[in-house]
Amino acid sequence: MRPTAVFFLYLCVCLALAALLTYPVMATGWIHQPPHRVMGRLAQIFILLGLWPFLKALGLNGRAALGYGVPRPRFLRSLWRGWLLGLAILAALALTELMLGIRLPGSLAAGDIPRLFAKAFQALVGGLLVGLLEETFFRGALFAAIRRGGAVVSAVLWTAALYAVLHFMKPGTLPNHLPFDWAAAWRMFVEVYTGAFQWKNLDSMAALFLVGVFLALVRERTGHIGWCVGLHSGWVFVIQVTRHVTDGNPVSPYAFLVGSYDGVIGWLAAGWIGLLALGFPLFDRVRRGSSPDPVDPGEATQRFTGGIRRPDADALRRRAPNDLQL
Repeated sequence: MRPTAVFFLYLCVCLALAALLTYPVMATGWIHQPPHRVMGRLAQIFILLGLWPFLKALGLNGRAALGYGVPRPRFLRSLWRGWLLGLAILAALALTELMLGIRLPGSLAAGDIPRLFAKAFQALVGGLLVGLLEETFFRGALFAAIRRGGAVVSAVLWTAALYAVLHFMKPGTLPNHLPFDWAAAWRMFVEVYTGAFQWKNLDSMAALFLVGVFLALVRERTGHIGWCVGLHSGWVFVIQVTRHVTDGNPVSPYAFLVGSYDGVIGWLAAGWIGLLALGFPLFDRVRRGSSPDPVDPGEATQRFTGGIRRPDADALRRRAPNDLQL
């Protein structure tokens, strides 16, 4: 839990700095955006600017610790295969929602085709960026920080929990009648925490938690984040395209199966991804023909900390097939 608390504290400091600067930035009159959006962008800037010094201070600046400790061709091969698998997983979810009437096909005219391709390209690029950044942070650095203590279950659960919660930690919007000043800026900052834990977010948070569990299991199994980046990117792509070509149907009797976060994930996604997470170890065990060899603690340390000791020949042989084969 301690590494998770350190990472969470880092994010909180970045949010506090963003709250501190939002009012002065808005007061310049140079930016014509809602205050909550400005605060969110400032927080992201601080997170990105401070991330490398933060990881270096924790000794997590090595390629292996960040989840890139495999040859580039293997990483890229895993990434695109993961993207295809992520595409298939979320496409199955989206089609199910269409069949149940949870989402309805939108009306597309011939003139909308260029815009659809533009949106698909935007979703592809955006998905890759989101996948790289979030997987490097969560299944890369945070997972390695917890895992180097040897606690696999803790690494899976804590990375998934922080991943899910942070999706709902956003500055609140101000009422129209309330002027934006210092007090309003700190009110928005407080709502980052109070707004995250609301009952209306429970379904989407459960889905994101199970997404985090599944990705952490993949990270543990493969020893790198190539598959995780691909899966994550494919999911973002499908969600963005689905929201563009379909509309939510709030009067559907099954509308409760999707949440308000993006209109796609919810209880149905939680069940689907949870089933995959539950079946993943079984699938892996059956595919390999037997239970995987236990990982030596020294080997685990070498894998997730960027290299403290040289693994012996037996360890190398155990690690050789450590990738998914589909």
